[in-house]
Amino acid sequence: MNLITDPWLNYLFKDGSEQQLPFSAIVDPNIVDFALPRADFYGAAYQFAIGVLQTAMAPEDTHDWHTLYQQPPSKDALSSYTQQVAHAFELTGDGPRFMQDSDPLDAASPNPVSGLLIEAPGANGLKLNTDHFIKRGIAEELSQEMAALALFTLQVNAPSGGQGHRTGLRGGGPLTTLVLPHEADSSLWKKLWLNVQSLESWDYPTPDYHSAEVFPWLGPTRISNNKGSEIYAHDVHPLAMFWAMPRRIRLIFEEQAGTCQLSMTTCSRLCRQYRASNYGNNYDGTWSHPLTHYRFNPKNPNEAYLSTKGQPGGIQYRQWHSLSFVDIDEGSLPAKVVQDFMREKSHFFDFEWGEAPRLWAFGFDMDNMKARGWYNSEFPLIRLEPEIRDTLLSEIKVLQNLAQEVLWHCRTQIKAAWFDKPKDAKGDTSFIDLQFWQRTQDLFFSSVQELVSTDDGRLTPNMAKRWLNKLSAQAIDLFDEQVLTNFHPDRDMYKKMQARQHLTGWLFGGKQTKKFRSDYNVDSLTASSLAVDNSTVNN
Repeated sequence: MNLITDPWLNYLFKDGSEQQLPFSAIVDPNIVDFALPRADFYGAAYQFAIGVLQTAMAPEDTHDWHTLYQQPPSKDALSSYTQQVAHAFELTGDGPRFMQDSDPLDAASPNPVSGLLIEAPGANGLKLNTDHFIKRGIAEELSQEMAALALFTLQVNAPSGGQGHRTGLRGGGPLTTLVLPHEADSSLWKKLWLNVQSLESWDYPTPDYHSAEVFPWLGPTRISNNKGSEIYAHDVHPLAMFWAMPRRIRLIFEEQAGTCQLSMTTCSRLCRQYRASNYGNNYDGTWSHPLTHYRFNPKNPNEAYLSTKGQPGGIQYRQWHSLSFVDIDEGSLPAKVVQDFMREKSHFFDFEWGEAPRLWAFGFDMDNMKARGWYNSEFPLIRLEPEIRDTLLSEIKVLQNLAQEVLWHCRTQIKAAWFDKPKDAKGDTSFIDLQFWQRTQDLFFSSVQELVSTDDGRLTPNMAKRWLNKLSAQAIDLFDEQVLTNFHPDRDMYKKMQARQHLTGWLFGGKQTKKFRSDYNVDSLTASSLAVDNSTVNN
């Protein structure tokens, strides 16, 4: 099966129907999305398609990019571009296989194909019978299509997998951030093309499509069992970042009819097993993958840059400014496609509030080789006026930092109410964080909307007071729901009320809240001004 010319990806049409078609179908204006059975496959399909477009038909400049954004190429025109790379996208056959080791790995024992799924229990989990929540046997038989997506998803997200089983180029479980049009029903073409950069914006040498420096499976794997075998950014073509292959894998297909356990479709060829070996391509040093946010040490920019990973608590508005805006002082670099959009393409779009394009962030939350979860969030992608950009960013961070402080005190007092020794208490309490961020998100973006409409980019006393009051109310509500509506027979109500008193005491008289009130003259507001302001907000 060829992943460029054969129908293998499932597409969603405007009328809700689905159809499996070749890659060239992405230019059909009636196709609005991929239709896939797993969230990680869905995200991987976007990365695959963007990678193909960037590799095979990068526009010369912003003008060319915009022309193709408004009017996609015909299917024949797109096919003529992608035909240049089609030889590298054979999933099966005797030649190079997509994302698979050039060695057939015959000496390796076959593994169940379910092992390609990142959340699947490993050999140790199966041996110890610890697959309690994620059961074994979730995908023992896969179609070619689902096996291809499972393979690609693993290679682009590869977590640590034991001795010599290398992590991905962006580290294990990186966050991916993409730009999407405001309209959810925009064509798939527009959703993908927004994340393709022009050669004017991303200047790189003309790629040799037959070189392993672009597609590593076209050559022998660089075995990494010795020092000095690391692969650095200067060793390969920049486009190789879309096609990094850290794991040595060979899929095993059987000519047998059956039903794919992920797509639930019938197929004439099944994949039940794969072979794997360790010490594959070992990517090291600083990379700048176009779809990922990076952090660096502003005091020592020569240190390796670190990609942002998924963390417990999800992707919340506390990370929004980092994922959206360059902040050299903080050492924060949004994904190149986000930077490119803001710098080169944003003038083509309407940034009226409620009409702005979207920032989509997704990825696994990994604990070494164990998947703790999958996160997926969308935020507005706004443009900051250059004259007051620094002030706006500073004030946005003030809002976020205050929310972080309030959440910390709320979570601390909830644990104080729950446990005799809260500092020693173990367990995942990220659900507290998740509820807090979700409940305060709407007002946060309302505050940002007000902030960007001001002349000087500064919070007014009314805006500051509403924010503090909202955070305080949500913290108290969350505490009451988690503590006072759940009466454990072994707990003393006095201690619970004492924890609540500590929380309210900090909210209304703590050092940080007092400083916030002082910095923004919150206490200068009169009752009448608040009444007028609240009336305005409610209307």
